[in-house]
Formats: sequence, structure tokens, C-alpha cells
Amino acid sequence: MAESPAHRTGGLPRGVKPVVFVTALLPLLWLLYRALWGDLGANPIEEIIHQTGLWGLRLLLITLALTPLRRLSGWGGWLRLRRMLGLFAFFYATLHLLSWVVLDQFFDWPMMGEEIVKHPYITVGLLAWLMLVPLAVTSTQGMMRRLGRRWKQLHSLVYLIAVLAVLHFVWLVKADVREPLIYLALLALLLLLRLDYRLGARLSSSRSRYSTQR
Repeated sequence: MAESPAHRTGGLPRGVKPVVFVTALLPLLWLLYRALWGDLGANPIEEIIHQTGLWGLRLLLITLALTPLRRLSGWGGWLRLRRMLGLFAFFYATLHLLSWVVLDQFFDWPMMGEEIVKHPYITVGLLAWLMLVPLAVTSTQGMMRRLGRRWKQLHSLVYLIAVLAVLHFVWLVKADVREPLIYLALLALLLLLRLDYRLGARLSSSRSRYSTQR
């Protein structure tokens, strides 16, 4: 079967980005629908906070998975979805934080300060969000050109952010930790794939230098 021009060039087929955009919005629309119909359970605020945080984490991990998918498939089109999905991860993480600030804490800043100091899972969660802010702000092509090499160094923080986000989830859950452990395992796999690629690239570079010197 012949490859399409989009596949050969690493571009996206027409219509993929709008479909991904709408799909990324569906969890929020479903949450709003459940809220309107009073279907958020015994603790609606807790459910809103949980679901927005969960989708922020899911989209963050999906964003990290795009580079391994590109390497495994040989198709560069995956990377053209990375910025959109990364911004959606930030969007849901921001909704998660705002839900806690507005709905749970009612803008009680002294109480929130005490909670942040008292509970490590809140501390690492807030730190993860704060680190996401500069990544979201510098996600444009203009900022990429302006920052040059520093842009890549800055955006490599996404792996540390993912570690903090998963720790936030693991430490938050008190009883059944099976779900957060699944996300921990997925993150560990993504980090191992990245380490394997970096080691492979260094080994290949060393071999090339050795062959040149001979």
C-alpha cells in the first residue's frame, strides 16, 4: 500500500487536529453534564477535583508518550499533536487547582497555606503546576525561536513535572492505591524508554567518533 504524502512528510491528515481538540474537551463536557444532572455522587466537589486532576495527569502522560510513538512508528506526525495535548494537560491541571481553591477552600488563603505545608501531596502537586506554567507560556513557535537551545532545556522539565504529578496522586490516595500505581508504572516505562534512547544515541555517537578516528 502506498504511503500518503502526510505520512511521508510526518504531517497530519486533514481533520485530525480538530478531532483531537474535541476529544480532549469531552471529559470536561461529560463532567459538566454530570454536574447539571446531579450525578457527581455524595461529594460533588471532591469528584470535580478528582476528575480534573486525573485528566490533567492522563494528558500529560499521553504527551510524553508521543515521542516514543514517533520513534517506534517512524511517523513524525505524532509530534504535531504534542503542543495541543500538553496545553490541554495544563488546562485540566489548572481546573484541578482552581476547583480546590474556589470550591473546596473558598479562597481561604491562610488555610490553603497551612494545607500546602501540612500535606506533602498538595506541596508536590502545586509545585508541578507552577513548573507547568512556564512550559505553557513558552509553547508557541515564537518563544521556541526566541529561546533557542534554552527552550529544549526548559521543556525537558516535563519529565520532572510528571514525576511530581504522579507522586501527588500516589500520596493523595489513602486506601486503594492500585489506580495511582498504574500511572506510576506507565511513567516508569516512559522514563525507561527515554533513558534507553539517550543511551543508544550516546553509544551510536561514540561509535561514529571512533570510526572516524581510525
